[in-house]
Amino acid sequence: MTALRYMGWLTGCSVFTAFVSIIWQAFISLQSLNRTTVLLTGLLAIEGSLKRPAFQPAPKVAIGYGACTDLQINATEFLERYYSLRIPAVTTGSREIVNNEDELLQSFAYYFQNGAAAERVMANSTLFKQLVGYAKVMDKERIQWYMGGNAPLMAVRFFMEGAEVLLGAHMSKKLRPLLPKEIRLAGDEIPSDDIHLILEYKAGDTWGSYVAPRANRYILHNDRNNPHLRAVEQLTDALKVYHPQLLVVSGLQMMDMFSFNPGEREARLQQVQRQLTSQPADTLNHFEMASYVELKLLQQLRSFVLPFVDSLGMNEQELSNLQQVLAYGRTTLATDWNPRIAHTLDQMRQVFISMLEDNSDRSSGDPRRRRISRIHVHTLAYQAILTTSGSKWKNTRAAAAKAALTAHRYVCKSQFINPEAVLQVLDDSFATSAQTDAPRMRIGAASPVPCWREYIEYGRQRQRLEVEICVAPVLVCREARKTAGAGDNISASGLAAQL
Repeated sequence: MTALRYMGWLTGCSVFTAFVSIIWQAFISLQSLNRTTVLLTGLLAIEGSLKRPAFQPAPKVAIGYGACTDLQINATEFLERYYSLRIPAVTTGSREIVNNEDELLQSFAYYFQNGAAAERVMANSTLFKQLVGYAKVMDKERIQWYMGGNAPLMAVRFFMEGAEVLLGAHMSKKLRPLLPKEIRLAGDEIPSDDIHLILEYKAGDTWGSYVAPRANRYILHNDRNNPHLRAVEQLTDALKVYHPQLLVVSGLQMMDMFSFNPGEREARLQQVQRQLTSQPADTLNHFEMASYVELKLLQQLRSFVLPFVDSLGMNEQELSNLQQVLAYGRTTLATDWNPRIAHTLDQMRQVFISMLEDNSDRSSGDPRRRRISRIHVHTLAYQAILTTSGSKWKNTRAAAAKAALTAHRYVCKSQFINPEAVLQVLDDSFATSAQTDAPRMRIGAASPVPCWREYIEYGRQRQRLEVEICVAPVLVCREARKTAGAGDNISASGLAAQL
């Protein structure tokens, strides 16, 4: 009898504990949903302030270079189907260039387990064609074809945000109809487009013992057209009569690890430099970073491109890479996929200072050089934009909010944002620097996009420059449907808001 009572008591306790747990989980979920709804309402209200008056002409944007066709497939399904018996037991690190199947599997595993975006050259043309052939014979519902390339994707986003757009790119007759007819094209028709193989994966996907901590993509290409930047001269000619408000340079990562004839790459980068330096002072120049591994190319960009731009756009991996190149002359591979805001802001300041000091030390009165005035870093969890006070860049808070909303809409492939489809990654406050006693900013109903002003010191004479920094939380998509091209769309939407 005593045993029965004891068992009954245990059962009662278990039921009560389970009931309390259910109630508590429901309470936590409701709190999270309420916070998401509050943030979404605030972000939408800020975005709504960007409406351009009917009498104001559309901003003119020009962008280069290149285009391709993206073949998107599910990474783990593809690799399980063709390489299930060759999963690396351990990763030996990344590969700067992929020559064979073993190097591909090693490289993919490295970035997959780090949740880091990567773009790599496959030098073996025969193997690349074989991989594309493998992808094509998968179930048709499992593969998707898109127009690709940084420049075309950004061009379409600028057009969607109401800009008049000129694109410098060579395209085939098959690819051109995918571009809105309103976008002007400076470039020749070519017989066929380069193909990029996009291996997409979701957070929690597994491949052998490897687990992806976040949704991302691994891009493989064997380009023959894009590395040569063949549309540069045609875009330069078109710019003489187009007079854009903004010129965007992108797609230079296609030159990474490509086998050029001696001096050929430098000559092409000099053409990019001439294009940038030929723009009048009232045209803003922006450079969109990407996944680079070749130190020599990054050093060439430091000489031929970076001194002549007003703005930079990049993700957290690219930020860390650029900071290391500027500060120490070395590159990094995969870094923290979800860095603390304080860490990212400190790296942005370091890049900003390095670029200011580079131009101060080397300018020698060269009027063609420009002083960096804007940096936009987009991560999974937040958007951070730094602008120089008094510069031509306006609406920094609204630009950060717009970029954050674009991130969710693009990755979820839905214009409607459902609070229940959102994963919150950020806390309700953050430190503005990793330094001791750094101020903290709150994210909430009163301030969904915190902004503040501060002074940055640079140079031997410790010159001071006031900047504005805004941070917007991203309502992370729970079920990522597309990550390739997300950075291009996010960056373009932020730029469009600041013109």
